[in-house]
Amino acid sequence: MLKLTWADAARWRARQQYLYKRAPAGSLLKVASRLCGLHAQVMSSAELMASARVERLGQRAVQKALWHDRTLVKTWAMRGTLHLLPSTELPMWHAALGISRRYLHEKAWQNNFGIDLAELEQITEAVATALTGCVLTREELMAEVARITGSANFGKIAGSSWGTILKPAAFSGRLCFATSVGTRVRFTNPGSWLEAELGSMPVEAATAEVTRRFLTAYGPATVRDLARWWGASMRTARQWITELGDEACTVEVEGTTAWMMVRDTCKVLDVATEHSVRLLPGFDQYVIGASAHAERLLPGVLRGLIYRPQGWVSPVLLVNGRMEGVWRHEVKGRRVEVSVQPFGKGTAWMRRAAKEEAAHLATFLGRELEFVWNPNELIN
Repeated sequence: MLKLTWADAARWRARQQYLYKRAPAGSLLKVASRLCGLHAQVMSSAELMASARVERLGQRAVQKALWHDRTLVKTWAMRGTLHLLPSTELPMWHAALGISRRYLHEKAWQNNFGIDLAELEQITEAVATALTGCVLTREELMAEVARITGSANFGKIAGSSWGTILKPAAFSGRLCFATSVGTRVRFTNPGSWLEAELGSMPVEAATAEVTRRFLTAYGPATVRDLARWWGASMRTARQWITELGDEACTVEVEGTTAWMMVRDTCKVLDVATEHSVRLLPGFDQYVIGASAHAERLLPGVLRGLIYRPQGWVSPVLLVNGRMEGVWRHEVKGRRVEVSVQPFGKGTAWMRRAAKEEAAHLATFLGRELEFVWNPNELIN
């Protein structure tokens, strides 16, 4: 069995996620595909996530891909969280997400909404019918669901906060986000939005490809890592990895058994040893993918400074794939203040590299840089 250190694992993941060398200009879709989508609970974070990995990314590039070119689609995906997914890959994601049992616990629907699974499916079908060929606000969707089902209560449920009731429709390819009107979000049917037949993909092929992609970008990874990232049971995650057969194999990371794609094991130790520094935004995919074992990538018991209450994930100073600090930025007119707080004093080269990354961020935002390196500041 191949034996690795956590430093090896961190450097490999950073390389696989374009955090050693940015992807060439024009590679936004390639990067989104490699990362298994861009996490988009906060849209500005998705844009910074892409900027950290793509050379010369324009400030409006993500918005253009979403709303003009429609090469990215915003929808609920793994863990029931918002992601930006390449539109050509939607059949794979819908096939894998469509079998998720995350939202098939009847007792939870009874307790929270007073409906059973049959009624949930009735609402989901009404959502799909309402959105076919239409772009609707939440309020308009509520009215249409009520009309189609003949139930004012179903319409009210369809408009409930956080979109929980709409996620089964998103998972099964019957709902995605369209352009907003002011602060009001709007929804539509993916087929209507893309003006194309999306086709379908066999479930087994879809789950196998999702697993391959996860292990490619986030490996070496444990069964628990995959389960947490996808929002599935350990049993499901183990089954998905097992079904890859001889495409995947186990490696040992300082006593922990993890999985990698076999094709990657001959390259994992060849990652160049030059330094890599990135300023990752809040909710970055790299940080989320490491949530089950973050302590292995931190210089001490500092998990609570990254993974905050209510699911908030802090911006991270990433050094050679390790989480070595946090940072924030604030736009002040023509300037942007970037304040970096390393865990510890940090080194001179780390500071120089962090300042270069801050300058990259300032250029992306079209602002002049004001850089603060403050290892002594109290981190709240």
